[in-house]
Amino acid sequence: MAGAAEDMKVLGTKQSMFTQRVVWALKLKGVEYEFIEEDLVHKSSLLLALNPVHKKVPVLVHDGKPIAESKIILEYIDETWKERPLLPEDPRERANARFWAAFIDDKLMEASKKAFVSTGDDRAKAMESTMEGLKLLEQELQGKKYFSGDDGIGYLDIVAGWVAYWFQFIEEIGGFQVMESTKFPCLDAWIKNFLQVPSVEQSLPSPDELRNVFGAIRMAMQMK
Repeated sequence: MAGAAEDMKVLGTKQSMFTQRVVWALKLKGVEYEFIEEDLVHKSSLLLALNPVHKKVPVLVHDGKPIAESKIILEYIDETWKERPLLPEDPRERANARFWAAFIDDKLMEASKKAFVSTGDDRAKAMESTMEGLKLLEQELQGKKYFSGDDGIGYLDIVAGWVAYWFQFIEEIGGFQVMESTKFPCLDAWIKNFLQVPSVEQSLPSPDELRNVFGAIRMAMQMK
């Protein structure tokens, strides 16, 4: 059963790839919620009270109790609302989805961050690491429409969602390119299919919003 809006709140920003994971999951589950837009430069007292450890978005508040960290929130949503499961039922497949989700955040995302912020040999090494990560995802997608199979997006697709949309702006503003459709045909097809999912398409920030976000990050780093 979907929760009423007054029982469910999401603190985040529309431009955040981590916040969007939570939004997509709730939309797929048909759960109503109130979205509270945060200013990450001037963080609200509510955010600091609900997530005093990391002081980051997203935070899900269900019946007054906060849950932080996007992948943890996804699992909480999936366990609380059983309809339209995000994780596979088979324990081995669930473990595999968690393995690749950790790889995407801990390895691929970190490599792309380094490519975004570095120059020279450091950038070349980070681009190579990013390319290797994309190759592994390409292999994982072989013969499938989505990471979760052909029936619809699931947990791993949601975690990988930043690759489908945010990554192009990381490349553009960072001044590098590793994603090419000819080199990664399965990823390219997955990106097109993923971005056409209504729950995803309806929630995406505009290209200009993301250019502004990554441009500001780039400028701030250059001033250090």
